[in-house]
Amino acid sequence: MYKKIALALLFASCEKVIDLDYKSNQSKIVIEGNITNEAGPYLVKITKSMSLTETGAYTTIDDATVSISDDAGNSETLVSQGNGVYNTTTLTGVEGRTYTLTVHAEGQTYTAQSTMPQQVPFDSIKVEKTTVMGNEINYNFIPVYQDPMEVGNNYRFVLWLNNQLIKQHLVLNDEVKNGQVNTIKLELDDDDLELKPGDLINIEMQCIDKKVSLFYTALALMGDTGPGGGTTPNNPPNNISNGALGVFSAHTVATKSVTVP
Repeated sequence: MYKKIALALLFASCEKVIDLDYKSNQSKIVIEGNITNEAGPYLVKITKSMSLTETGAYTTIDDATVSISDDAGNSETLVSQGNGVYNTTTLTGVEGRTYTLTVHAEGQTYTAQSTMPQQVPFDSIKVEKTTVMGNEINYNFIPVYQDPMEVGNNYRFVLWLNNQLIKQHLVLNDEVKNGQVNTIKLELDDDDLELKPGDLINIEMQCIDKKVSLFYTALALMGDTGPGGGTTPNNPPNNISNGALGVFSAHTVATKSVTVP
């Protein structure tokens, strides 16, 4: 459906009216799910995005049929907890296994696959302190880990400042420095951080597969414009079929902490 809008441009006391045609984006299903090498339960959340003409809170879907299976023959139908959240009760996340998510909702079927990589040990967090603009202090955070010799490793990092989640998308891979100890800093948006000595930094390192890495890399390039640091109007490439938004990720997790010096 197309909608006409008129824009009035004023310049040097002249007015010009321009008619623009644009296709209103339709509301789509948003599926966000994770399975990790830690003990469950694992969660899947299902909501609906809003079209350009809609306002208000995001709609949740509570009557879907959701299941997760792995390539070892295990399968489970998740239990609805309300508010669009579904959880497992028995499934176990295991490194190296491929997991398939299936969602039946609103007369449609959506599927996604993700393979949990082997975990790469997270050794520590290196903090670099620099002074810029005379007296302004900047901090760089470098996750220290030994990348394996095998190519194709991808990593996502989730950061908390004083136990508050920082909604930025931080992704690294081994395309430049394969098989080496990482020395690349996390590209943080300093506008979201007001660091001072004594602040507590927690960083979770996730070993993710290639498609999940592409999803979060696209979000980072889009400038973290989505609600809650998630889905964006530009629809980044994901691993879910049938035009759904969101992502399904099977990944390992490890967390390290450091105090800002």
